Amino acid sequence: MVPPVEENTQEWGEYVVKINRCSTVVKGGRRFSFSALVVVGDKKGKLGIGFGKANEVPTTVQKAMKDARKNLHATSLTGDTIPHEVIGEYRATKVFMKPARPGTGVIAGASVRAVVEAAGVKNILTKAYGSKNPVNLTKATLDGLKKLRSKEEVESLRGLGL
Repeated sequence: MVPPVEENTQEWGEYVVKINRCSTVVKGGRRFSFSALVVVGDKKGKLGIGFGKANEVPTTVQKAMKDARKNLHATSLTGDTIPHEVIGEYRATKVFMKPARPGTGVIAGASVRAVVEAAGVKNILTKAYGSKNPVNLTKATLDGLKKLRSKEEVESLRGLGL
């Protein structure tokens, strides 16, 4: 007999993109603080980016995870890739994303890879232009994924069949 499955039990992928250590000099020596950039996704099109700061690394990551779960966004996927080419922009960073054939894999840097894998994309080609700051790269990638529209969404917006 199979136990009933609750709808709230989803597989969430959690990716720590960057942990930054910052120090301040005080009378007794150096005091360190940390910041963390985290991506959380259900690998079915929902994902969020979180940023947290604290004096210890585990607390920092927990705060970032909480922030990421608060800021979830949905995106359109076609199978295991994206429906069309898109350019995501955030400040001085641009990320170009292109759908790829099955078997290609995720061709991306570490920051962009974390975001697209959290969204559930398995085949994609990407290229980053401008600033390579991890915070800007993740936000530009999220912007690009939010711009995606499926064929059905475009048909309903235009009121036509494609």
